[in-house]
Amino acid sequence: MALQLDKFSVKILSNFTILHFAIGATLTCIPPPFCILAHYMLGLALLDRQEFAEGIKELEKSLELGRGANPASYMVEEIWQELAKAKYTEWERSSKKRATRLHELEKACEEALKNYHGLDGSTEDEHEEQLIHLKEVFRKADDIPKEVPDHLCCKITLDIFRDPVITPTGVTYERSVLLDHLQKVGKFDPITREPLAPHQLVPNLAIKEAVQAFLNKHGWAYRMS
Repeated sequence: MALQLDKFSVKILSNFTILHFAIGATLTCIPPPFCILAHYMLGLALLDRQEFAEGIKELEKSLELGRGANPASYMVEEIWQELAKAKYTEWERSSKKRATRLHELEKACEEALKNYHGLDGSTEDEHEEQLIHLKEVFRKADDIPKEVPDHLCCKITLDIFRDPVITPTGVTYERSVLLDHLQKVGKFDPITREPLAPHQLVPNLAIKEAVQAFLNKHGWAYRMS
């Protein structure tokens, strides 16, 4: 089931969802897949109102329910895309504020270093070296987009993991991608070529936690997924 909805439909469904919350209704009594859709629509509505924290929470709930129902569905993919976009937007907004504060602090430190240089009797070369070290410190403090570590990326898509599973041979893949391979290509491991069935896949919780920790620290990586 794909979530192909125009903006008008989004507005109507969003307002409908918010109205139910306002009168005290809960989403726990709504049967799937409508519960998945309800959390999704509420998440979009909250994001539209610039309530990013709550909107992201609803999208995460929708994604969790969607993966439980059908991890390889288009619905899960669309929910993830909206969640990743919201997470990246949230990082971008906070990153700009952080960059501004760091720039102001760096200038203040440079000014303090300049004033101290006139008192400590250091040479111009020593002062320049101190400025270089200072700039390096602030460069490292800034969260600049870079490469995602290989062990956090699927060997098929080369994208950062979303829902990693491990096979009996010890290889970790993105669940939806591997399920699609098993269904359309054949029931074997894409890399080892060993026989493989869907019921043999086990969630790789260690990698999943590592990915989440990396994304929490580096929100820019949502754009690369």
